Amino acid sequence: MEIIFHEKQEGSLCAQHCLNSLLQGAYFTPVDLSTLALNLDEAERLRMAECGEESDEYRRFLAQPSGNMDDSGYFSVQVISSALQVWNLELVPYSSTDQRVKHVFTNPCQMNAFICNYKDHWFTIRKLGQQWFNLNSLLDKPQLISDTYLSCFLAQLKNEGYSIFVVFGTLPDCEADRVLKSAPIVASALQQPRDQSQRLPSTSSYDDDPDMQAALQLSLNEVDTRDTSANLNKSKNLNSSDADLQKAIQMSLEAGTFDVDVGVDIDEDEAALKKAIHMSLEC
Repeated sequence: MEIIFHEKQEGSLCAQHCLNSLLQGAYFTPVDLSTLALNLDEAERLRMAECGEESDEYRRFLAQPSGNMDDSGYFSVQVISSALQVWNLELVPYSSTDQRVKHVFTNPCQMNAFICNYKDHWFTIRKLGQQWFNLNSLLDKPQLISDTYLSCFLAQLKNEGYSIFVVFGTLPDCEADRVLKSAPIVASALQQPRDQSQRLPSTSSYDDDPDMQAALQLSLNEVDTRDTSANLNKSKNLNSSDADLQKAIQMSLEAGTFDVDVGVDIDEDEAALKKAIHMSLEC
């Protein structure tokens, strides 16, 4: 796992962590991103000034804080997009009408990376070698994502309100990509439950739980009651069958023989039963 570059969360610098995890190296610093944000702010100011520097719109724009960064270290999607343009990479929204994105819904594994955002937090999902990894800076280490689970994971993020962006372009070469192509990581060594509370409790935890013991006892009593009732019904059925058999035998003894000639109108099943009883009596 050490081969994968993974920055852990520091302050609110998730945009920096997101970009560096995507590029697999410490390519951007807060200063770099701040410079990009200031350049975007200036470009926006110049556009607003075209309407007149004495206009109310322009004055309101100057009075507002920057929409591209704040003091906590947060950076906007425009800053991230500008940073990726340095590497000839393009950021396209997952919900875009772009024809390239249309194929993502049917087979996201064909892509190379995704960038996700929710409530000002950015993180990257990227393919390294032939495997996908969640490189969220809030995780202790990269999380392996199977190809089958990738579609479900993206759908889950979308349903939870995340903004998802597809990264188009050729990502820079990295050691992790080269190594994992020849030596993929074994899934069982990495997979951990997302929520520890979802783990099934061990049966030993029931021993000291009086409520659980009481519930188990009630369940056992109910099973015993059902079994006893079933056995009684079975016994009644057997006794009833016994009586019918005794009655048939008695009738056989009184009649001496059974007439099963073809000319006699007797039900075939009844004839077969009488013949079987007769043979039993002879034995």
